[in-house]
Amino acid sequence: MSYFGKNIRKIRNVKKLSQQAFAELFELKRGTLGAYEEERSEPRIETIIKIANHFSITIDDLLTKELTVNKLLKFKDDLALQGSFDKEKFARIPCITPKTETDYVLYFDKPHFIEDLPKLHLPLNREKKYRGYLISNLEMTNNDKGYFPKDVIIGEKIETEDYSKIENSSLILLVTTHKILLRKFYQTSEKITLQATNKNIDDLEIKLNDIKEMWCVKYCFLKHLPENQNTELEQKLNFLEQEFMKLRENFK
Repeated sequence: MSYFGKNIRKIRNVKKLSQQAFAELFELKRGTLGAYEEERSEPRIETIIKIANHFSITIDDLLTKELTVNKLLKFKDDLALQGSFDKEKFARIPCITPKTETDYVLYFDKPHFIEDLPKLHLPLNREKKYRGYLISNLEMTNNDKGYFPKDVIIGEKIETEDYSKIENSSLILLVTTHKILLRKFYQTSEKITLQATNKNIDDLEIKLNDIKEMWCVKYCFLKHLPENQNTELEQKLNFLEQEFMKLRENFK
């Protein structure tokens, strides 16, 4: 019996590497690594040698023994400190990246997939559900304002029964049957409209049954330093935007 699959999964967990990150490290496909871990496929000898050398583990230990966490960390105190720090004080927030975005639409409800996503460790309420999202486009920008590529937003989970309580113009991270969208949210009794800040992008209308997950954006980390903004003016513009949406609905 080979312990290879079980051992590489333990290595990933100890080193805090997602399946995608581990696979890229050794020039493997994510699906191939998954097959190794689930013992549906055997690795080539070159792959075994690369992994053993990289982590300073003998090939014999990698294949024939179940590796212990202490052996991988070299000493126990480091594990105790790391585990206590993350667990007791910080929420571990899975973060969707451009590389995992397509897979997320397919596997958003698979616990193993979510566990393998990169994690953000933040001092937030650990009782709530959060999701991070690394922005990769200019859809929520307007000239030099808004959210830019490499900015990170943090969304709080909205349960299905609470969709009707979302305030219009809220910034929402939406997982649909086909893609992930970061948009301003507007809702009437008949439909849901999603609006980008970038005026070159048309509004989208979606049906409730197309929604798989919804997260209300609560926090953001900006790669650039924002200029001082007139908060009162921003609030007035948001109000006018909402009134315009209502008028447009009345005239249809």
